[in-house]
Amino acid sequence: MSLPPLIPRATLFGNPQRSRPRLSPDGKYLAYIAPDANNVLQVWLQDPDSSDRQLTQDKKRGIRAFFWTYQENRLIYLQDADGDENFHLYLVDIVTGMVRDLTPFEGVKANPIDLDPDFPDVALVSLNLQDQQKFDVYRINLTTGAVEFNTENLGNIVGWTADAQFQIRAATAATSDGGSELLYRANPEAVWESLRRWGPDDEGGAIGFSKDGNTLYVIGTHDANAQRFIALDLTTRTETIVAEDPQYDVGNIETHPTERTIQAVSFYKDKEEWTILDDSIRLDFEAIAQVRPGQFSIGSRTLADDQWLIAYLTDDGPVYYYQYDRASKSATFLFSNQPELEDLALAAMEPIEYQARDGLTIHGYLTLPIGIEAKDLPTVLFVHGGPWARDMWGLNPPVQWLANRGYAVLQVNFRGSTGYGKEFLNAGNRQWGKTMHDDLIDAVDWICSKGIADRTKIAIMGGSYGGYATLAGLTFTPDVFACGVDIVGPSNLLTLIRSVPPYWQPMMAMFAHRVGNIETEEEMLKERSPLFFVDRIKKPLLIGQGANDPRVKEAESEQIVEAMHKAKKPVEYVLYTDEGHGFARPENRLHFYGIVEEFLAKYIGGRAEPAVEVDGHCGVVK
Repeated sequence: MSLPPLIPRATLFGNPQRSRPRLSPDGKYLAYIAPDANNVLQVWLQDPDSSDRQLTQDKKRGIRAFFWTYQENRLIYLQDADGDENFHLYLVDIVTGMVRDLTPFEGVKANPIDLDPDFPDVALVSLNLQDQQKFDVYRINLTTGAVEFNTENLGNIVGWTADAQFQIRAATAATSDGGSELLYRANPEAVWESLRRWGPDDEGGAIGFSKDGNTLYVIGTHDANAQRFIALDLTTRTETIVAEDPQYDVGNIETHPTERTIQAVSFYKDKEEWTILDDSIRLDFEAIAQVRPGQFSIGSRTLADDQWLIAYLTDDGPVYYYQYDRASKSATFLFSNQPELEDLALAAMEPIEYQARDGLTIHGYLTLPIGIEAKDLPTVLFVHGGPWARDMWGLNPPVQWLANRGYAVLQVNFRGSTGYGKEFLNAGNRQWGKTMHDDLIDAVDWICSKGIADRTKIAIMGGSYGGYATLAGLTFTPDVFACGVDIVGPSNLLTLIRSVPPYWQPMMAMFAHRVGNIETEEEMLKERSPLFFVDRIKKPLLIGQGANDPRVKEAESEQIVEAMHKAKKPVEYVLYTDEGHGFARPENRLHFYGIVEEFLAKYIGGRAEPAVEVDGHCGVVK
């Protein structure tokens, strides 16, 4: 038995060949994201009669998301500067090739709220233009570029919802106790009223209006453990449960493109499972499920609802895209995002569960290397960020890379992860570095008890909260891990909280409830901060950081590196001068993962592709 050939890092961490296609609302065009001649991701237009055409000219960072407008021949995309997350909204005319910055305001972040086929010339966008701490609503004319103030933020609103007349009539606000509030007004001139409040241990918010404007769709955990999908009658103020699961939260929602009817709701368990609410699409879902193995998602639908664009996700291959014709119930293959993955020996991602030390059931995924016995393997505990997020099933390039190098890869949805209901989420409150970390240590014990992992060769690695967990692993449990890789992880919860972006202020009460209150619990937060326990570190640490990260500032990495140098502890540090919260540019990903590969091979003994010089990266090894 032996491992398959090494998969080049460039294959797993380079740009996709083509990805994220979207049908135009009239069905005439298909656009997608692909690299240009300089390997920068751009928006391209598929042309059936000639070669495909590049629509955008981004110089460096690459475009990762775009949307068709309801104006003929126009689409929009978002872009920031070197990872600062102050996204601008750009308009592209696919006929003239003109690109216009619709929000040309320095230091301001644009959040698209809504586009509507009945109001094709306007976009609703929130901007923190007047006050960096809060996002007001603006109407942007897509023809003239005019930016018109529309709705003032009361100061704590974090989400806006428009009705079928393209008027803002609902909002979700953060409350001073760390909970949230559902706000409603009958028309734009009316005073906001509160329809419901959720306390800090509940979650909820507005999703959208029915076409007649009389029903507000809401998700919430009130009177239940998991988030339910609810229809709120605005006349009688009564709630009707539309879809629910006792353990799992509402996932994705499929809505008719013009009628605003809710047609299907998913619940993400080990994999995504759909609940069909509208029988008119039942046969479509059944037909789509038969096209190929894997998990499907609907990427876009035409306004006539005759054509759908479907993506099929699997754990051991690329994403496959199809155009689905509803009349014939047939699907036409378009392309996969990375054809070079199609014939490679990729590993399966298997759902797992285990009991934490206090009896809580923890879910996760285990990926084992192909070609060798799953016994006494070097292992990477790969911890997700958030922490209010979760790992999901599907192709994960870092996971495949690690498995190909001979590592078992364990991903854990520790308490505090989302999707598993409020009891599981709230079990993580004020537990950074404590029971949340215990769940990770219990995962190590679980995989060792199975005989899969070599207890002396376990690394911990992750980004954002996963980076914090890495630092916690090496400080609070210094004998468990052989080494750690921290990507943009906070080292000091006090400086993390004090340096958040201004527009996070409405969410800081929630942060105080779930992490700790810096006004009253400073000592507790200090006790959970790895920076103050550098003296306990015994094993080598590698840190990657983006210089422009607005969430976890450069200082979070700099201060622990400095402390480790002073204490003569083993640390390697790479700073990327044109990145933010994670590494968007493939040159930087390839550079950093090359360093990680050598680091892991040195300390837990997996295989390594020889390091090569990566042109164009901005990493500074310190």
